[in-house]
Amino acid sequence: MPDISALLSPKSVAVIGASPNAHIIRGRIMHVLGCHKFPGNIYPVSRSNDEINGLKAYRSVADIPEQVDLAILVIPAENVADALTDCGEAGVRAAMIISSGFAEESGEAGDALQDEIRAVAEKYDLAVGGPNSEGFANMLAPLCATFSATVDNPDLPLVPPHRSDGYIGVTAQSGGIGFSFYDRGRPKELPFSYVMTTGNEACLSGLDFVDYMLDDGKTEVILMFMEDIKNPERFAPIAEKALRAGKPIILTKIGRSEAGQRAAASHTAAMTGAYSAYKAMFDRYGVIEGYDIEDIVDVAAGFSRYRNKLPRGKRVGIATGSGGGGGWMADSCEAAGLEVPPLDAATRAVIDEFLPPYGTSQNPVDGTAQAIRQVGYGRMAGMVAQSPEVDSVIVVTSARNAAGYEREEENLKQVAAESDKPILFCSYTLTRGSAMELLNRAGYPLYTNMRNCARTMAAMADYQAFRDRFLKTPEITTTAGGTKEKAAKLLADADAVLCEYQATPVLAAYGIAVPDSRLAATPDDAAAALDEIGGPIALKVQSPDVLHKTDAGAVALGLNDAPAIRAAFSSLTENATAYHKKTNSGSPDIHGVLVQPMAKRGQEIILGINHDDAFGPMLMVGLGGIHVEVLRDVAFSPVPLTTDGAAQVLDRLKGRKILDGVRGAPAADIDALLDLIVKLSQLAADHADTIAEIDLNPVLVHPAGEGVSIVDALIVKRDAG
Repeated sequence: MPDISALLSPKSVAVIGASPNAHIIRGRIMHVLGCHKFPGNIYPVSRSNDEINGLKAYRSVADIPEQVDLAILVIPAENVADALTDCGEAGVRAAMIISSGFAEESGEAGDALQDEIRAVAEKYDLAVGGPNSEGFANMLAPLCATFSATVDNPDLPLVPPHRSDGYIGVTAQSGGIGFSFYDRGRPKELPFSYVMTTGNEACLSGLDFVDYMLDDGKTEVILMFMEDIKNPERFAPIAEKALRAGKPIILTKIGRSEAGQRAAASHTAAMTGAYSAYKAMFDRYGVIEGYDIEDIVDVAAGFSRYRNKLPRGKRVGIATGSGGGGGWMADSCEAAGLEVPPLDAATRAVIDEFLPPYGTSQNPVDGTAQAIRQVGYGRMAGMVAQSPEVDSVIVVTSARNAAGYEREEENLKQVAAESDKPILFCSYTLTRGSAMELLNRAGYPLYTNMRNCARTMAAMADYQAFRDRFLKTPEITTTAGGTKEKAAKLLADADAVLCEYQATPVLAAYGIAVPDSRLAATPDDAAAALDEIGGPIALKVQSPDVLHKTDAGAVALGLNDAPAIRAAFSSLTENATAYHKKTNSGSPDIHGVLVQPMAKRGQEIILGINHDDAFGPMLMVGLGGIHVEVLRDVAFSPVPLTTDGAAQVLDRLKGRKILDGVRGAPAADIDALLDLIVKLSQLAADHADTIAEIDLNPVLVHPAGEGVSIVDALIVKRDAG
């Protein structure tokens, strides 16, 4: 891995293609670089200017009198590889390529130019960002190697002077969006460490920069704007590293919709992976997804301030001088999954001493304007925070006038320092004057959106609970032993598609209970199986060419006598043949008809495995059996899973409570279902190079203590084509 510190924290910088014209990108970069007091040397490289913005210009990077750490390239795409080679020969250690005209454009020419960049970077071990980037900013250097107007104000400190911790790092494949996080966050008094826009990611990716920020000793919160992942194998270890360190990753991944996928592909020339797989990875490692720019920035504000003091539960106390505002915030909290419980009697008694008769201390605590003037928001929040019935506090206020906060500034600071619970302020009016700065200086993030405020508190509580569970979970390792080799041989000996009678031995090798079955080659064989198995029975055609047996009319249920079985055998094979011929030439390859006892009734579940191109095997669990495509109540997870992990995936289903029993129905055998999920996930993990798909649909979950039944099974190998 090249030295990323040479890129993000250089001691000297060369701008190749620099211009004195501040109205074009090459000149804008020189202008923005000069807006802040970077302590190192800046060297313009230009063939047409001897001096730019008071700095001597050089004809080439080789002419610069000292070794340069970072070169910023703003030249035509066809010249970039040669200029990068010159940098390598001159001992430059890093490059930021602003230029466009590479793989983001259609056609092979751009791809070829980007390949040249990659080859030069590898030859000289250069840390290269971009191309097609808006550059970056290291707010603590300070160094703004970008043309973004968000950092071109020399009168505004890049970092609020009162903040020295809780720094937020940004990586974004979109330059405009990357700097928009800073543009929205700086007025909220948020401290940023880096904004890195990665563009096409020809060499270094967003994950590489996240890994660097996790180790830099400054960055505590990571924001990401993601179109795709160039190196998906790095996501899991980096996301786990962040989770173990307690440094939350808050991101948005575009490409959920068809239109979003088109935008991602056309903007970066990158294939956007299936969102369900990304979502599964985010859920596995506690990554927080954001809805929009403001939402992400607001959630980051809470973690920036309270990363080491997150709520230990979802119970919120609300303090306000406006009864209406408090009630509205209570509704917002409950919509976000939080609780607003009544306060305990002892806390209420303390608060009641300061309330007029028309105030209330129950929760929300309506102190009324009278009590707020007397006590102040800080002391009121501190009293609510003392209640053992709450894990956090939200203060609903009007930040239109900062005078009140100025009067109680010392109390505000004292409460913030002494409380062991996070306290968020939310204004129902627009802020004015110094209110935002004053409250942040006192130690509180200030919100102007009730939904985002409640959402932030919920996200912090969820993250804390998730991380606590994660750190207690033992490392997931393969424990299959000899069963792995047995299943591997069965898979190796099988064709590309394993019908149910071929799939069930593979499942059984992992201790998964499968029904007693017989493969019948003739109607008489099927009838004879009735005596061995007992009735009633089910018949199912076994053919790799007829996978949707119900649609093909290739299933018969509840048969009890030999004549009916013989007749069903013939009609099922005829139906399967006719169904196949509708869309294919020739007859299907029918291996026989599977004879099974009828399963007991139960809740229908679908379990499956799909091999994602980016992240490998993904387990899917859903409600509905054959109706899953209509209900769309499914959840995904990478494999393997522990029992706790399987339970968490199951809990993400909207209809999860159905399994607990509703309207007199008995509770389902959750333990048996979780055991099946764990074993299936281990099978998929052990044979990730072989298995493309597994489909168990439906799985019937019987009442508690009665187990599960796999009604149908299918395995497709990765060489199936």
